[in-house]
Amino acid sequence: MSGFKDHFSGASDRYAAYRPDYPATLFAWLAGLCAEHVLAWDCATGSGQAATGLAPYFRRVIATDASTEQIAHARGPDTVEFRVATAEASGLPDRSVDLLTVAQAAHWFDRPRFYTEARRVLKPGGVIALWGYGRLQLPDGMDAAFLRFYHETVGPWWPAERALIDDGYRGLDFPFEAIAAPTFFIEVAWTLPRLMGYVSTWSAVKRYRDANSVDPLPALAAALDPLWKDAQATRSLRWPLFLRVGRV
Repeated sequence: MSGFKDHFSGASDRYAAYRPDYPATLFAWLAGLCAEHVLAWDCATGSGQAATGLAPYFRRVIATDASTEQIAHARGPDTVEFRVATAEASGLPDRSVDLLTVAQAAHWFDRPRFYTEARRVLKPGGVIALWGYGRLQLPDGMDAAFLRFYHETVGPWWPAERALIDDGYRGLDFPFEAIAAPTFFIEVAWTLPRLMGYVSTWSAVKRYRDANSVDPLPALAAALDPLWKDAQATRSLRWPLFLRVGRV
């Protein structure tokens, strides 16, 4: 566990409440790539959003996270089993996994060791899918303030691994037989307080607070509020997903 970079345990309750869900079409497409649907491993599950999306397609889903706090707040259907384990040492049997998924987390891993573990646990022809999403773009003139917050206010406090997210995983090493993926989007209808709840889960926000003893979120909310007009009104927002998908 010594190599685990824990940026989220302190916000595990907010992570469970505010992180967005992934589109059902993504999980249907991934399941369609698999020859069998006995076991899926959702690695670095966080609070279980991806594991829940996998559940309709697999007999069992094992969802692991190195954070005990994240697992304590995770929720999913009865076919999902939550465990504390690192990405590099899952504890799963050899050649037991049909689909391995990592949502918004592969940039934190010791990837050479994780890829060794992936090859060990995946069945021959099994599928590995890594995905993420970058900065949300806000509509109606609000994006300039959001962009300044992202790059200037909390920008210096992003961990170095965030660069892989901003690059859409294009520079991520991925030693598997590549599978081209369709375009998928996360789509939500959020109020301004709901958006601020999501921003509160960012690792850079936590590190900014720790370094400055000041919460940067009220200033962002004040900048967005007059442009949102009615903070309790929902707005349709979406992020494009980026994926690296392959087969062993």
